[in-house]
Amino acid sequence: MKNAIPALCRDCITGFSGMGRCPDCGSPRVYRHAELWQLNIAHMDCDAFYASVEKRDNPDLRDKPLIVGGGKRGVVTTACYIARIKGVRSAMPMFQARKLCPEAEIVPPRMAVYVEVSKQIRALMDGLTPMVEPLSLDEAFLDLTGTTRLHNTPPAAQMARLVKRIENEIGITGSFGLSHNKFLAKIASDLDKPRGMSLIGKAETAEFLHGKPVGMIWGVGPAFRQTLGRDGIHTISDILRYEKADLARKYGDMGLRLWHLARGQDYRKISSTTKIKSISNETTFFEDTGNNAILDGHLWRLSVKVSDRAKAKDMAGMVVTLKLKKSNFQSLSRRITLHSPTQLADTIYYYATRMLQKELSQGPFRLIGVGLSNLCKNELADTMPDLLDHNAPIRSAAEAATDKIRQKFGADAITKGRSLK
Repeated sequence: MKNAIPALCRDCITGFSGMGRCPDCGSPRVYRHAELWQLNIAHMDCDAFYASVEKRDNPDLRDKPLIVGGGKRGVVTTACYIARIKGVRSAMPMFQARKLCPEAEIVPPRMAVYVEVSKQIRALMDGLTPMVEPLSLDEAFLDLTGTTRLHNTPPAAQMARLVKRIENEIGITGSFGLSHNKFLAKIASDLDKPRGMSLIGKAETAEFLHGKPVGMIWGVGPAFRQTLGRDGIHTISDILRYEKADLARKYGDMGLRLWHLARGQDYRKISSTTKIKSISNETTFFEDTGNNAILDGHLWRLSVKVSDRAKAKDMAGMVVTLKLKKSNFQSLSRRITLHSPTQLADTIYYYATRMLQKELSQGPFRLIGVGLSNLCKNELADTMPDLLDHNAPIRSAAEAATDKIRQKFGADAITKGRSLK
C-alpha cells in the first residue's frame, strides 16, 4: 500500500511509514523509498568542500558567490553553488570564471585547513563503521553492512545522522547516496545536492539506468564518450545491445566493465585496508591544446587533487608521473624518482612541470595526467634533502609550521604570501 512506504525525517532522524510531514517534529524534509531500510552501501561527499570551509570561517562570504583558486596558476579549484549557477566550474581558467561571475569573491586555497577538517569528518565516519574507503579529502565510500544492530538504527538513518552531525559540529554540509553497490551509491550521491539524500534500490536499478548518458559510467570521459558515440553508443541502454565478448573485443577491459555496469552490476568491495599502488588524476580537453599556460594550470589542479588523496589516505609517494596523450592518441608517460617520498602538492607540481617543459614541443595534447606511486606511510614524507629542488625543505618545513600555528591559534592565524597574489 502507498501509505506503507518507509520514510525518514532528515531533521529529527525519525523513521516512520506513510505520507505527509514528520509525525514527531512536523518537518517537511522527509525522504521516502521502498528499500529505505535495506540498502547498506553508501557514498558521501561534502558540498563544494573548499568553498564551504571558507564560508564557515568567514561568515561575510556566506551569501556571496565564492571561488576558491586564482594565483599564478590561474584556475578555479572549486566554486560555491551560487557561483555554479553562473556557470563557474572547477578547472575553469580564472579569466573565464571572472567573466561569468564578475561579482564573485575569490580566495586562495588553504590546504592545511582543508586537511584538518577532513580528519574531523573521517573521525565521524569511523564512528559508524571500520569499512571506510576514502577517495579524497571530502569523499568516501562506507559499507554499513551489519551496523544496524551496533547502532540500533538502519544505515539510511545512520547516514542522515552523520551528515547532520558534520553540519552541526564541523559546519560543513554534505550529501550522500545509498544503494546495493559502489557504482550506484556514487551516482545516487550526485542526484540531490547540496544537503541531499538519494537512494537507488535493487528493484529500480534497470529502470533508473535506462536512457542515462553513457558518461555517467566511471571512466567514460569526453574522449572515450566520443569513441563510443562514433560506434552508436550514446546511452547506457545502447550498451545492452552488445554481447559481452563484442564489447571486450572492441574496448578491452573497459568493455567488460561497460557490460556489467550497464546492468547495474558492481562487485567491488569497500575496503579500508586495500593496498594502494598509486594515486593519479587526469583530465581530457574538449579541444587539443599546446598552450603552456593552460597546461600549467591543469597541472597544478591535478597535483592538488593527487596531494589531497594522498593526505586523505595518509600516504606519500617516491615517484611522480606525468601522462600526456597527443592529438593522434599516442600516449606519453614520463616519471621521476624523488629523494624522499612526498605528499605535497607543490612538490608534485614542481617535478611534473619539469617533465612537461621537456615534452611541450610534441603537443598539442588532448589529455594530461599526474600520478604518485611507490607509496608508503606519510611518516616518511619529505624527510630527505633534494639536490634538484633546493627549496623543497623550506616549503615542507613552512607547511608543517603553518599547520601547527593554525591548530593552536585558528585557521586564519597565518596566511601564505602566495595567497596575496
